[in-house]
Amino acid sequence: MAHGADDRRGAQYSSPPCFMHELEGHADRETPADPAQWADVRRWRKAERERLIEDRLAISAEARGNMSAAIAAGLDTAIGGLRGRTISLYWPFRGEPDLRGWAAGVVERGGGVALPVVIEKARPLVFRSYRPGDRLEKGVWNIPVPADGAEVLPDIVIAPLVGFDAKNFRLGYGGGFFDRTLAALPRKPLVIGVGYSMQSIATIYPQPHDIPMDFVVTEIPG
Repeated sequence: MAHGADDRRGAQYSSPPCFMHELEGHADRETPADPAQWADVRRWRKAERERLIEDRLAISAEARGNMSAAIAAGLDTAIGGLRGRTISLYWPFRGEPDLRGWAAGVVERGGGVALPVVIEKARPLVFRSYRPGDRLEKGVWNIPVPADGAEVLPDIVIAPLVGFDAKNFRLGYGGGFFDRTLAALPRKPLVIGVGYSMQSIATIYPQPHDIPMDFVVTEIPG
């Protein structure tokens, strides 16, 4: 399912931080009134992240494979033509949808694939070109990254997520790489979140630094 900016289908409500009624925000973001409240937001996100990852890891390998195939089909529908377009993907980690087979298909259909690489903590990611069979090396968290790929600027960024909300804000792993990278790019790519429908939550309580995805694709056809 592709969830647009105003799509609220499938939202699952979680227990909010107890102080959230005190936040002063606007249509898309809620800004804590003081640093102590932002610390509470971070603690809430950490607990929600742990819950969602645990739920994701509980999905059977067979079910995860079927859902990954459905997400790949959803991406084909959402993106359309691939020829001449560079798509940043990711190496699956901790139960994320496995789109490596789809990545090979992107190359076969004339598109380019890149993988994100952490160069330094608290710095934007870089994207290195990748083709199935290219030499890989261990990156952060031992996630494979291209050893020799040239740096490229993607047209489309496929972003795995831990959770997502009704306004397509992304709950990630807490390192801030996603938002930092998008803010630093010289031109904005199309940003597509991918995950399972059970990762939908009512809100991540977005802050001024959070950048929403353009839409989210799950295993449920939309």
